Amino acid sequence: MKTFTNSNALDLHQAVTLAQQARREGRTVSFAGGGSDLLGMVKERIATPDVLVNLKTIKGLDQVETAAGDVKIGGLITLDALHQHALIRRQYTALSEAAGSVATPQIRNVATLAGNVCQRPWCWYYRNGFPCYKAGGKQCFSITGENQLHAIFGGGPSFIVHPSDTAPALVALDAKFRVVGPSSERTLTAADFFVLPRQNASHENVLADDEVLASIQLPAARQGTRSTYHKIFDRETWTHAVVSAAIVLDMDKEVCRAARIVLGGVAPIPWRVPEAERLLAGQRLTAKLAAQVAEAALAGATPLPKNAYKVPMTKAVVRRTVLELASRA
Repeated sequence: MKTFTNSNALDLHQAVTLAQQARREGRTVSFAGGGSDLLGMVKERIATPDVLVNLKTIKGLDQVETAAGDVKIGGLITLDALHQHALIRRQYTALSEAAGSVATPQIRNVATLAGNVCQRPWCWYYRNGFPCYKAGGKQCFSITGENQLHAIFGGGPSFIVHPSDTAPALVALDAKFRVVGPSSERTLTAADFFVLPRQNASHENVLADDEVLASIQLPAARQGTRSTYHKIFDRETWTHAVVSAAIVLDMDKEVCRAARIVLGGVAPIPWRVPEAERLLAGQRLTAKLAAQVAEAALAGATPLPKNAYKVPMTKAVVRRTVLELASRA
């Protein structure tokens, strides 16, 4: 493991300023919250920071607060604390379930929400030192290689899938992200935070090198809203979604007023399917309608040679999840 300097930040402004100063001096920098993903990347020499800016020393970034009905979640809240939080479990069930599905209990007690959202891809080519697009190279080895777990939507030039479980839930819940940099801060929607490889092949989000995801804001939960997160994975622990779906339904008794459906494990970003959502608006939820929604959700999928199985698997996840939400009182 490469030797690095540890810098403990007392507040967000100091954290991003430390990063900016280090880069001006020609040194590489990484931010560390829980550090569960970063530690592995440092050990594998995928990340080689000269300076590690520790965010855990900043107080107050791990809280859930309410204001005017909205809910603000600090980026440093652990996934376990988020999963267990009574308000999140009751009003934003999809996010609680997504946080509770990540990795193992030991990791969820350390890993943070911001870290989960911002983690790097787990493509085996990228993680094993191949000079691919994500590593600054000029090709995606998965196109003609082992692509069983890669994208069926939105791929090219890279076909990674976004690894976060909480990201699809946050997009489905219409969250807003507060991003802090050295000279300013900005707020953007969760959907606008993530970028496709065709926009930037080496990054998965809009964060500059000296910016951090500070907090997340959820809109006030409307009465009648139901949400859930359904994940299929290939073993019980320490793995990412093969496919997943975060679904939010705004219900008026038995009629769906509006819906948001976001797929995970199938694209380089959380993949929203508006055409499928529109089929639900103003309708009573039936098995026939759920099947139609599932078909619409996978319209336009373009599998690689070894991952076509994701199409029927994702259809089944969407269909079953819509019906399961329909049955909730």
